[in-house]
Amino acid sequence: MSIRKNAFHFYQALGWSVKGLAAGWQETAFRQEIALLCILGPTALFLGQNGAERAMLLGSLLIVLLVELLNSAVEAAIDRIGPERHPLSGRAKDLASAAVFISLINAAAVWLLILIR
Repeated sequence: MSIRKNAFHFYQALGWSVKGLAAGWQETAFRQEIALLCILGPTALFLGQNGAERAMLLGSLLIVLLVELLNSAVEAAIDRIGPERHPLSGRAKDLASAAVFISLINAAAVWLLILIR
């Protein structure tokens, strides 16, 4: 592949990522988690005693955002299929929601384990 073609693909992929973040921003939970990151992100950098602790504190917050975006993607795909209720659709949405919940538990556990010395 030529450099020009690689650059085009990179910018195209970047555009799709920005569209995805914009779509995520439409979700209330994502905005709340971004607000949490804005508060706890700098706190993580201040409270972590070394690079590994800072990375774990900050990484646990970023994982919550990542899982929230995946949850929103699952919900959007299920909603695209149709408005009728189906047990498998409900199960998929419940599982995605549970993943967000577990990521929040993970973040809380990381913060507690690092900050309680």
